[in-house]
Amino acid sequence: MRRHRYASHALRFAVKRSLETIAAFQARINGAIEMEEQGIHPDAGGDDWFLGSIRNTGSVHSDHWRGTAAELARRDAIAIYQVGGWWKEKPFHRRYDTVVRYTLLVSIRATAGEIDIYTPIQTAIPVVVPIER
Repeated sequence: MRRHRYASHALRFAVKRSLETIAAFQARINGAIEMEEQGIHPDAGGDDWFLGSIRNTGSVHSDHWRGTAAELARRDAIAIYQVGGWWKEKPFHRRYDTVVRYTLLVSIRATAGEIDIYTPIQTAIPVVVPIER
């Protein structure tokens, strides 16, 4: 492990592109994981992301995407995936099988008109609250 590096669990996120199939999306994620394993940082952006490839630096990753509601509706999958981290570089700690807490926040802003975007989203996404044991 490099001395001044702390990538925590090195989690990344990606959003399915509007014309991408689920199979192509999964292949893109698998390719990104392989590239990161080789020390190559793939372009996380493209297709109208504001930060793109620099969004994966630091502990909190965020980016802004701008598009139409129709384009957003076709972006119907988000992937959270691991590319490494301290747990991988120090296997003697045996932390590679532990549960990790992760929070994903998605904000949607409609800039024109009086459109109710909250209700359709709320009914489409089930909220699962894990039970602490």
